[in-house]
Amino acid sequence: MSPFSALQQETLLSTLRIEVVEATRERVVARMPVGPRVHQPFGLLHGGASVALAETVASTGAWMNVDQATEIVVGIEINANHLRAVRDGEVTATATPLHVGRRTQVWDVRITDGSGRAVCVSRCTLAVVPRPDGGG
Repeated sequence: MSPFSALQQETLLSTLRIEVVEATRERVVARMPVGPRVHQPFGLLHGGASVALAETVASTGAWMNVDQATEIVVGIEINANHLRAVRDGEVTATATPLHVGRRTQVWDVRITDGSGRAVCVSRCTLAVVPRPDGGG
């Protein structure tokens, strides 16, 4: 069982059927099926779904790099360039860190289709903040 399974219950991740398949401090990989659930009105992958996937892998990687007992990470900026339309199948997002600091992290995210072609590139900046519940 993934360390994220319990955290993903009843969240956007479960709604979009995002599955984290690899998570380390240096790399996070997740998959998301493409179909009507994540389409925009013209039958293509919604850019917002790609951004949600990108922030998911970036946030997961950032979370792997903090003291999870006392800190969490929250997105403070994300950009995305949508490069290719996808109608069906599955997309895979891979996040790698560009900067891991004490209070901010910046992650590079590449989303590809089932043939390995670039669908979206994104950069996500996250803040490291104290856990709202006090942690520990």
